Amino acid sequence: MKILYYDCFCGISGDMNLGAMIDLGIDPDYLKAELLKLNLQDEYHLEIYKSSKNGIGGTRVDVVLTPEKTKDSVVLTKKLIINTHEYMHHEHKKNHHRNLKEIEQIIQESELDEKIKERSLKMFRKVAEAEAKVHQKDLYEVHFHEVGATDSIIDFVGAAIALEKLQVDKIMASTVQLGGGFVSCAHGMIPVPAPATVELLQGIPVAKGVVAAETTTPTGAAILAANVDIFCDKIRFSIEKTGYGIGYRELCIPNVLRVFLGEED
Repeated sequence: MKILYYDCFCGISGDMNLGAMIDLGIDPDYLKAELLKLNLQDEYHLEIYKSSKNGIGGTRVDVVLTPEKTKDSVVLTKKLIINTHEYMHHEHKKNHHRNLKEIEQIIQESELDEKIKERSLKMFRKVAEAEAKVHQKDLYEVHFHEVGATDSIIDFVGAAIALEKLQVDKIMASTVQLGGGFVSCAHGMIPVPAPATVELLQGIPVAKGVVAAETTTPTGAAILAANVDIFCDKIRFSIEKTGYGIGYRELCIPNVLRVFLGEED
């Protein structure tokens, strides 16, 4: 039995997941060609390169929005407040705040395989349900801020493309590290984990506070919630390959998502 295992010792985000999948063996050219089927190519391009954190080498993926699409957009700045220190980083540029209906239309009208469409839509619906509960709105009234943007669409659909290509029999994951502190979003300062992340990870084993930063994003949480079959820290399978997705944060622990491809009797 073929196993994919997410080792979330420093959480998970959409870009880290894409990096880990490519590092595990997904062909970048194949991923790019499949993503073209969304017909969003005038809105972004992918930058894929080797990188490292704390001496661990892996793959970094950035979804870079095209200048003509981002000239009117806002670069959100997150502030993570820990005691008297303030840590700041730039979040992905956002050029669209789409709702679930618009995202469903983009995916359904694409030429992607039906299984990829189904997996992609499952992740977006998970986020919509979480946001609707947090903001006390109807499912189709929710206007995604972070997750409705082009970069997050690429993160989700890219995840679906990679997972279908791997053709594993079972997807597993470890306890999910959430981080800590506070983060700035479209609604102001909120605690880590973000409310949507908390909703997405209901019933999933989590840990908090290893670093004062957001280590698991709503996008990363939705990827796990929609795709993982079993959450377990004890693993019993032979590891055949390892991939590392490199994040952009500078932390005291490696800002890395590790994935194993293995075989279970």
